[in-house]
Amino acid sequence: MAPTNRALTDAARERHDRLFPEGGSGLARTDPEFVEMFDNFAFDRIAGHGSLPEELRLKLILAALIAVGAEAEYRVMLGAALNGGVTPVEAKEIVYQAAAYVGQGRVYAFLHATNDVLTARGVELPLPPQATVAQEDRWQAGWDLQVQIFGDAIQAGYDAAAPDERHLRDRLADNCFGDYQTRSGLDTPTRELLTFCYLVALGGADPQARSHAQGNANVGNDRGVLLDALTTLLPWIGYPRTLNGLAAVNAALPPEGN
Repeated sequence: MAPTNRALTDAARERHDRLFPEGGSGLARTDPEFVEMFDNFAFDRIAGHGSLPEELRLKLILAALIAVGAEAEYRVMLGAALNGGVTPVEAKEIVYQAAAYVGQGRVYAFLHATNDVLTARGVELPLPPQATVAQEDRWQAGWDLQVQIFGDAIQAGYDAAAPDERHLRDRLADNCFGDYQTRSGLDTPTRELLTFCYLVALGGADPQARSHAQGNANVGNDRGVLLDALTTLLPWIGYPRTLNGLAAVNAALPPEGN
């Protein structure tokens, strides 16, 4: 007969107890086998892989949970992220930036969830403003940031666009990048890595995931960083979307020798 009481590994227990000092999930009582199997996977074999700092891993997990719409798990992991060193400003910026990639229809619930968790911890809201550009500067600031990340492809894409669709490229400049990505609270490499994680976790955005895999490389997040990010997301988004993300990385940044 298969064993029914498998213990957590030392590494899984240490990480879990540190990130969740208030105790474990109620599922440990009803589904102990699943909890032990998942925790050993997520908090040992996955969390122990690669070289990304734990604080960054937690940010990427929050981004992915927003993209897949997992509000209940997000609330739990936001608490863990705050315990793990993610600041309230960083947490809010992850939610704000997600609006450009997964839409306000999904982000609305996560804004409220974030506010609930922060308020319960005694964080005074609203947080200090993080905007760095004025309304009249949004387009130029966003355009300049796009060019910084993607180079000449931005101008080439704009020039090739049909006249009746150029307004969408303008909105990429002034809204997606100008409103969100120019904000303080997170640096450009972190924001670009978060963007890749939103897209991979969201699914159905393979061309954009490939583009942002290259954008990550352009700002210093090389193939190794992207593979570590995908590995971090695996327990939370599953194998199909993780493997689609791997295909995007391989298309933009093939392994050496290929």
